[in-house]
Amino acid sequence: MYLKKFRKPTVQDALRAVREELGPNALVLSTELVSSTGWRGWLGAREVQVTAGAAREMSESRPPASERRRADTGTGRDAIVARLVAGGVERALADEVAAGMPPAECRGASLASLTRALATHLTDAAAGHEAFARVEVFVGPPGVGKTTTLAKIAAQTRAREGRALGMVAADAFRAGAIEQLRVYADVIGSPFKVARTTEELDKALMSSRQPLLVDTAGRSPSDGGVRELLRLVGRRRGVRTHLVMAADTSAASARRIFDTYQDARPDRLIVTKLDEAESLSPLLSVARERGLPISYLTSGQRVPEDLDRATAALLADAVLRDPLRSCAVTA
Repeated sequence: MYLKKFRKPTVQDALRAVREELGPNALVLSTELVSSTGWRGWLGAREVQVTAGAAREMSESRPPASERRRADTGTGRDAIVARLVAGGVERALADEVAAGMPPAECRGASLASLTRALATHLTDAAAGHEAFARVEVFVGPPGVGKTTTLAKIAAQTRAREGRALGMVAADAFRAGAIEQLRVYADVIGSPFKVARTTEELDKALMSSRQPLLVDTAGRSPSDGGVRELLRLVGRRRGVRTHLVMAADTSAASARRIFDTYQDARPDRLIVTKLDEAESLSPLLSVARERGLPISYLTSGQRVPEDLDRATAALLADAVLRDPLRSCAVTA
């Protein structure tokens, strides 16, 4: 096999160079970040180095068939790992996926088979279809789409099951958020209440006969008002708290947000704005690291269409739909 290293500014550029020089059947063996050459490297700039290989005419000293089969198996799995890592999958997970794939499938893995293989390792990352808790609370930083997500859940449940979920606006800091949720509730036909104080929220929780979706302010749980609200709902049975985060949140930012909302004791993660992210991989990795299953995925502003219950298959598809995949080399 002929091996060559390609250094380019991005993974996409490197994979394109591999295809152009070595052909569509080339094997990507490794992908890594290295220091740029010349003065840019002195300033700390980095670029992508991809090691790829392609078949060449074999000499008369060709190794035995058994050795060739072992080499082909290892190379096929290396290529699977490289493709997954290039798509943003963490290396440890990529190794697990490749190790679980049959050798024959590794050598000619299609995108569909790769997605299915990844999904088998993400079952614990998806909450799947769950019955509604007595109270569903939505917390998270501002601008991530908590109010719209809550409305999507209520509207989708009304359209598909014919049942109305109660909606509570507990955001006393933004009048616009209250009015937005009120409009949604009127259109959906959901009971709606405003809770500007913990007393009003307590009354709303006690008087409701259906599951409640509670929208909160986009503030830290360390804020006095938010802390009292969470303390109130936390004392009740049947409360499930969803931390809402945008799909394009970096791993470092995600960890900071998880730490910030630790006192809220979230049970689930909702990922919004999937259509605006290059890859779900960084956020998914942190969610798995923190042991927080993903309950919903949203991918746009349409109510109620742009909302799905998170499943392992959808998470795998969201990871591998990364634009870099379009330039991936077929093993």
